[in-house]
Amino acid sequence: MRALVARDGAVGIVDAAEPEPGPGQVRIRVEAAAVNPVDLLTAAGTLADNGLMPHLETYALGWDVAGVVDRVGPEVTGVQPGERVIGLSDRLTDRFKAQADLVVLDETAVAPAPAGVAAPEASTLPLNALTAVQALDATGLAPGETLVVTGAAGGVGGYLVELAVARGIRVAGVAAPGDEALVRDFGAEWFVPRGTDLAAAVRGVVPGGAHGLVDAAVVGLPALDAVRNGGAFVAVGAGLAPIPLRGIRVSTVFVRADAAQLGHVAKLAEAGRLSMRVAGTYPLEQAAEAHERLRKGGLRGRLVLLP
Repeated sequence: MRALVARDGAVGIVDAAEPEPGPGQVRIRVEAAAVNPVDLLTAAGTLADNGLMPHLETYALGWDVAGVVDRVGPEVTGVQPGERVIGLSDRLTDRFKAQADLVVLDETAVAPAPAGVAAPEASTLPLNALTAVQALDATGLAPGETLVVTGAAGGVGGYLVELAVARGIRVAGVAAPGDEALVRDFGAEWFVPRGTDLAAAVRGVVPGGAHGLVDAAVVGLPALDAVRNGGAFVAVGAGLAPIPLRGIRVSTVFVRADAAQLGHVAKLAEAGRLSMRVAGTYPLEQAAEAHERLRKGGLRGRLVLLP
């Protein structure tokens, strides 16, 4: 099979033996694999430099997959060959990951793909939507409470807004001024243009500050003042959480595969409750071009590789 790896910062395809599923694992023939910012950080060696994984000769790439199960290992009970699934490859040190012809995942990392949704769109769900679900859970917010989402037009941020609104949480979305219509379409009640005084803007519409904030845009400490005393601040990414001033509960979300949660977001997507945005598609052999396009920024939606 073909698999995408990075060596010395350069992205390329290698030929490898087809992987075999072990106990509790399934093998997926990849139809689509989204490209995410974490792939750029992995390829550049940044994750290794920051101590999140060891330095390796080559780094496997790809977290998101949509495809068809073609083989299952012993002890697999809930997934059958021929089933369309989505899955999350969340182990950093796997030899090969989702940007490949085939990928092997634990059964606990896959869920049925949303019916009626094409593979490229479905492949944008696992990493970003699970991050959003787990970050939202970490806030502990109840219906009627208020949440600020930075990066509300991005992959994680967009899902955060929609998932929060689905729970009855009132949302203030922070994004570039040109993204106001998009963020409001996601369901945000208030919009804060990026670059303004975030705390003042939020407190102007939510007296006392918001009950919680998820920092998908890595604003960091300046965003903390938008949260009321005793509220919740959730950082998305290692080393990005501010000091927990004023009794604010500060936590960091490191996404994990979770079949039940993935099944939940797939059902929401199937029902049209989540906006799956594909900015463009590339064949696997043009993966380096896709990575370079993502690096340039300015995308709304994910680039997707089609093996």
